[in-house]
Amino acid sequence: MTRTADALVLCGLLVPAAQAVELKPETVQAFERYIRETEARIEPRLRSADKFLWADEDPRRIAEVRAGQIAIENRRAGDTIPVPGGLIHDWIGVVFIRGVTLAQTLALVQDYDHNQDHYKPEVLASRLVSRHGNDFVVHLRLMKKKVITVILDTDYDVRYSPVDATRCHSRAYSRRIAEVEHPGEPDEHMLPPGKDHGFLWRLNSYWRFQERDGGVYVECEAISLTRTIPAGLGWLIEPIVKSLPRESLANTLRETRAALTS
Repeated sequence: MTRTADALVLCGLLVPAAQAVELKPETVQAFERYIRETEARIEPRLRSADKFLWADEDPRRIAEVRAGQIAIENRRAGDTIPVPGGLIHDWIGVVFIRGVTLAQTLALVQDYDHNQDHYKPEVLASRLVSRHGNDFVVHLRLMKKKVITVILDTDYDVRYSPVDATRCHSRAYSRRIAEVEHPGEPDEHMLPPGKDHGFLWRLNSYWRFQERDGGVYVECEAISLTRTIPAGLGWLIEPIVKSLPRESLANTLRETRAALTS
């Protein structure tokens, strides 16, 4: 057997072992406590006239994104935040999209029936379940791929809050995340939420949009909850648990810009 084939066989043997994990109440409580603290921190920014964006805290960030880069950082200056039975990941990033308006940007990000067209390959399917004014319920099928590939069926509550003619913010809370077993096969089925591999248990995202400087700044803070890294399976679990939160955020910002400028 080749080294690649050996690795695939090992993945097949070790994934069932990695599946033996359950989301505990104390893990959920720790995540919810962190979310309350985060929202209390964010709230004054949403009312600020000159510090609406995280990017405005440092002129180097504005210069970086005006030059076409994506500024992205870990909020806690480390990879993860350990909590009982899990890990919290908190990443924030911003991109500047030149030559577009706030209205155009919101029209794109709210076009949930076509998210799969704009955010490939991570978004495999997307659907607007319902809308009432600025409140949306959204379904996304996601693919997370590193050493192994994980397919997730996810639902979100999303609320947009316009501030004025040039600013808007939103927040999205995951309401259900279910891992898909044998996707695309006749025996495809969902694992019970919270009784799975633990690659993603919760995902909240906080967006800010501001039109100025001849374009729109799109900023997002994404906070996710995953399992801990089990002893002996770090090579299998760690890449998808620790690397993907940052990569997913960077890709989302990059693909938003690409969709609006193509």
